[in-house]
Amino acid sequence: MAKRTAAAQAIDEISGALPHLIRLPKGKAWIDYDEEADVLYVSLKRPQDATNTKFLADKGILLRYRDKELVGVTVLDASRPRKKRNRHR
Repeated sequence: MAKRTAAAQAIDEISGALPHLIRLPKGKAWIDYDEEADVLYVSLKRPQDATNTKFLADKGILLRYRDKELVGVTVLDASRPRKKRNRHR
């Protein structure tokens, strides 16, 4: 079997994420990944100017708020697999 090109793999991965990306608040986001720290940063506003942070310890996620508006999400250990939530509970 021939090796897939990096471009083909990237297209497949981005295509798989599209349904989630288009549902982001405001329809716009900036995504940065720090490979050394294994942290993914998703900014929904630039600059974030967050005034409060809620830590979801069981998920390793920080929700960043400016007043009551979600302005960013930080995912710790971003490359580690996560369990999918059962939405039918």
